[in-house]
Amino acid sequence: MKGIISTTNGNVTIDENVIAKYAGTVAVGCFGIVGMAVISMKDGIVRLLRKDSLTKGINVDIDEDNEVVLSFHVIVAYGVSIFTVSDNLISSVKYEVEKFSGLKVKKIQIYVEGVRIID
Repeated sequence: MKGIISTTNGNVTIDENVIAKYAGTVAVGCFGIVGMAVISMKDGIVRLLRKDSLTKGINVDIDEDNEVVLSFHVIVAYGVSIFTVSDNLISSVKYEVEKFSGLKVKKIQIYVEGVRIID
């Protein structure tokens, strides 16, 4: 389903991929996030996604009330508090996506798929 913003001049439709790309860009800018992750269906190995493939690690659903539900599959930096990183990610993404799209973010789910040591 696509997000719809009603204006006096008509409707603006926002595709889920646009929201995923923007949310992914915001997420990788958050402290403690190394990047988005994807789990290979073939062998079950978690891979770190390149910046041009961020949307594969994010699921975007827009419900019938025109509210956004985001699910992130992330890899976090070694030695950081997962709670603190998650809290920062949720607040940053919620604020930025609502400001960018005009849609309300209903829920953000974070799945920590791995930990990486940053040089």
